Amino acid sequence: MVKEAFPTARAAGFHMPPEWAPHERCWMAWPCRIDFWGDNLDSSRRAFARIANTISEFEPVIMLCPPRDFDNARRQCGEKVEVLPVELDDSWMRDIGPNFVVNESGRLAASIFHFNSWGKKHAPWGKDAAIGHRIAEYLEIPTFSSTIYMEGGGINVDGEGTVLATLQNVQNENRNPDLTEDEAERVLCDALGTEKVLWLPGDPEDIETDGHIDGIACFVEPGKVLVEICPAKGTERHDNTQANLEAIMGKTDVAGRQIEVVTIEEAYEAERQSEIFASSYINFYIANGAIIMPGFGIDRDQDACANLASLFPDREIVQINISDIALGGGSIHCITQQQPKV
Repeated sequence: MVKEAFPTARAAGFHMPPEWAPHERCWMAWPCRIDFWGDNLDSSRRAFARIANTISEFEPVIMLCPPRDFDNARRQCGEKVEVLPVELDDSWMRDIGPNFVVNESGRLAASIFHFNSWGKKHAPWGKDAAIGHRIAEYLEIPTFSSTIYMEGGGINVDGEGTVLATLQNVQNENRNPDLTEDEAERVLCDALGTEKVLWLPGDPEDIETDGHIDGIACFVEPGKVLVEICPAKGTERHDNTQANLEAIMGKTDVAGRQIEVVTIEEAYEAERQSEIFASSYINFYIANGAIIMPGFGIDRDQDACANLASLFPDREIVQINISDIALGGGSIHCITQQQPKV
């Protein structure tokens, strides 16, 4: 059973805004786990800096960085990127950072999941587990601590009370093995100030994050969900993505609207540079006035870019090759966390 924690963000009148709401800034973290990135560390750092510099053209960016790597990060990040020396284990800000929540009076707070490195996959993780609270302390904002082990990449909200998540991720035996579906819904809604969870099955092939929703589906506006599918019919990959598509069809949000479902084909042809390579186009970041989206140097990049342009006609679409990040099991959304403007 889940222990009660009061007050929760929901009980205190806070909720998580959608990613398309205006941002105060974007938070990122510098790659630093040598035994994880190995020979790809330098190229991955260049890719992180490239994304930070691109986002900084649209909104302020703060890059957290271990003190020993400060000069390196400062040299590679542009003048618009603020670099703060903070001890880290590694660089996946979406998962280690806080879920920012706001209330009706415009107050900002941080809702923080327990973090155990995606089910104790990469030790140590104590520094990363403290990042949500350290950011809240830096901003001088209150915090709400959730009762479950979870990551920010595992949830997506519409800003009106509905959450997307996967059962594979939330109920995984390496995180919350005894959590029932009803308990999981209650705890997530308490943490995010929402009222309803739309559950998708997940991604059996995702052995790194265990089915994070931000590689599977996301709201693009209230009542409208973008789902990633695999174009290779007759493959296990196609069947797995189809299961998520079928799971969302016919679902309704907290307002009672039937979800409009649109699809985007993943980068199936991209060269997989690691066993955990992330080939998702849906793992994009919605910045102020722009969509910063993944590219892989393949023909399908253009179709994906056009797809997102049709969904976000009022935003500039910026595509960046992320192969040097994708080999680590994540992408642009995984390494960023928006702080809403209040």
